[in-house]
Formats: sequence, C-alpha cells, structure tokens
Amino acid sequence: MATALKTPTSIRDQVSDEEWALRTDLAAAYRLVAHYGWDDLIFTHLSVRVPGPEHHFLINPYNLMFDEITASSLVKIDVNGHPVMDTPYATNPAGFTIHSAIHMARDDAHAVMHLHTPHGQAVAAQEFGLLPITQTAMLVREEIAYHDYEGVATDLEERERLVADLGTKKAMILRNHGTLTCGPSVAEAFITMYYLERACEAQILALSAGPENMYKTNQGVSEKAAHQGAQGLPIVAKMLAWPALLRKLDRIDPSYRD
Repeated sequence: MATALKTPTSIRDQVSDEEWALRTDLAAAYRLVAHYGWDDLIFTHLSVRVPGPEHHFLINPYNLMFDEITASSLVKIDVNGHPVMDTPYATNPAGFTIHSAIHMARDDAHAVMHLHTPHGQAVAAQEFGLLPITQTAMLVREEIAYHDYEGVATDLEERERLVADLGTKKAMILRNHGTLTCGPSVAEAFITMYYLERACEAQILALSAGPENMYKTNQGVSEKAAHQGAQGLPIVAKMLAWPALLRKLDRIDPSYRD
C-alpha cells in the first residue's frame, strides 16, 4: 500500500515576500526537473540563497520526489547544514557539501543546480568532456569547468577543491558524476542547465555514429557562439523562457506554489 503524502502546512505568512518568491521559483525548478526526466529518485539537489548576511539557503527535503516539492516544503538551512526553521524533513548531506561550498564562495551564485542524468553522466565519463559539436554546446562550453570525482560528496574538505575548480564559471561537469550550474537567479541556473543537458544528450547521440563522422565547424565559429551565449542567455532566461516555463507548470499542476 502506498504511503500517503502529507501536505505541508503553508509557511507563506512566516517568510518575507522576497523569500516566498524564491521558494516558488525553486519549487518550480524541481517540478521542471521531474517534468523533463532529469530527476534521479530523491538524490540530486537544487538550491537558492535566501537574502541576508547569514548565507542561509533553501534545499529539497530528502524524502520527497521532485514532483511533490512545494514552496512550503523546501528546507531552509545554514552553512553548517542545520535547519533554521522547524521542518519535518531531513536534508541530503551530499547536497549540503556541494551547495554550501558554492554559496559560501560565490556571492553571484544565488542558485545552484546539480543533476545525475544519464547523458550528463555519460559526458562526465568521457575524457574529452563536452565537445563543440552542436550550437547548444558552443553556447555554454566556455562557461564549463571540470572537477575530478572524489567519491560521494560527504567530505567537507572537498568544498575547497570544488570552489577552486569552478572558479568564475557558471557550469561544471563533475567527472564520473554529473552536471552542475549556478547563476544569479533560479531562472538563469535552470536555463544554463537546460542548454548543458541538451548538449550532453546530443553529444552522446552524435558519437553513436562514430567520432570519425563528426562534422567540424569553421575556425572561430565556436568562440563566436560562446560570446553570443554569454550575452543572450541571461535575457532569454529571465525575460522569455522562465515565464513561459512557469505558465507550463501552472497548466500542468500549480501546487508547486503551495
């Protein structure tokens, strides 16, 4: 017999308008990850920093599927991984390690996303990483860093190496592990991840025909596309794609706003 999901009590009146807006966006991102089939049961994580000097951030409750997450069920924790509001939920230690590292080190990284998709993991397992063989890959490739696998990310000492490898980039391929993006908003982190995941999927499909059959673009085209991506992605994310994605979610199931 299935265990019934207990709907969390709304905390709308316990947080600021700004925090509630962030909660709504982050809950939407979780639902969209589930919608696009990027989730890995309950085992990956998206987060967003809450305004204020404390560096608190919101992350998923560990025992909910991504299509169950709501604005009220998100857990607010400090940089030591401790909840700062009453919650019936636990959090993921590996999620805390990865996300706290980036939130503490990068003031511009308000939102962080980390996934374990089959295509993202496949590219993460390839020595050459992401190749500039599609427009989508070229748009984000210059923003991608790489971090070597060190086991399940529960070792707090790994945080320094994660931050050092990420540098000022907006995306990272975690070798043998998965993908990661960050940005000044949930919208930008999500759209960067969308581009990265689509690029990984296309690469795996293209390589199935054999690397010797790859078509190479003209010299300088990859760099041009990277510049265009850096200029256009923030506008596309915030002004165009994200509002459209929220409308899609509202048609499918608006309960993420609860």
